[in-house]
Amino acid sequence: MAVQKLPLAKALNESLRKALETDPKVLIMGLDVGKLGGVFRITDGLQKDFGEERVIDTPLAESGIVGTAIGLALRGYRPVVEIQFDGFVFPAYDQIVSQLAKMRARSLGTVKMPIVIRIPYGGGIGAVEHHSESPETLFAHVAGLKVVTPANSNDAYWMLQQAIQSDDPVIFFEPKRRYWDKSDVDTEAIPGELHRARVAREGTDLTLAAYGPMVKTCLEVAEAAAAEGKSIEVVDVRSISPLDFDTIQASVEKTRRLVVVHEAPVFFGSGAEIAARITERCFYHLEAPVLRVGGYHAPYPPARLEEEYLPGLDRVLDAVDRSLAY
Repeated sequence: MAVQKLPLAKALNESLRKALETDPKVLIMGLDVGKLGGVFRITDGLQKDFGEERVIDTPLAESGIVGTAIGLALRGYRPVVEIQFDGFVFPAYDQIVSQLAKMRARSLGTVKMPIVIRIPYGGGIGAVEHHSESPETLFAHVAGLKVVTPANSNDAYWMLQQAIQSDDPVIFFEPKRRYWDKSDVDTEAIPGELHRARVAREGTDLTLAAYGPMVKTCLEVAEAAAAEGKSIEVVDVRSISPLDFDTIQASVEKTRRLVVVHEAPVFFGSGAEIAARITERCFYHLEAPVLRVGGYHAPYPPARLEEEYLPGLDRVLDAVDRSLAY
């Protein structure tokens, strides 16, 4: 059956399975990805079906995991690395920034780095410290890395395969609190471009631009606003680097207002780049300043306070009202 309703986590599992079946050079490696199937069960059953040489349980050493993946890529493999939680990626940050991102430029294009680094990210699961970060901007700022994040199961399935097929390194952020959300997956569809944004909901009064876990929130905002007679367009950014400004611009030229939403702190967040570019491109179309909604410039709080930290329905609706009041 081509179309199935799958949780986002299962869609990722099916995508990895398809990649392993299609290309014998694809390897999966990371902490507990084999026998356990990953802490979120994204790799469940893959070691059993493809063996310990294709789905590799590694020591707890993120720098070593990424360094080994770089060596494997140099030998023609396509490693898919799992970082167990977002906050665990920083021991590997030097390998990613100093080696992985630079290798192709350093070799004048002769060396490819077809590596995917999967990172579950964001809050909303009641986890402890270092388990709920949103570090996407730290990677988007580094030339040589592609940074993408799906918001639904169909994108999870197709975007992961496209990332694995890329000859450039891709940081693949997975919205962990959306792992259990179900939506349709068409496994026989022709996927769109990996780095192209999509309009998730049409509207005429204001554009909400979001990605990953915040797309669902923004769709809920649009639904709530519709009950008050407001027509909100929702753009799922999908790719943080490179960023598809054209799709956002086309939406803003229609609605004349933009609110950018992400879980990461607003200060120096990806929303700042979107706001600056759209202000440059759409200055004579805008009827209100571009507004941003996100996390606070503070360490991620304990679980009992995270709902106050994370942008939710009311905080985004407040920004919508402020924009429409101009």
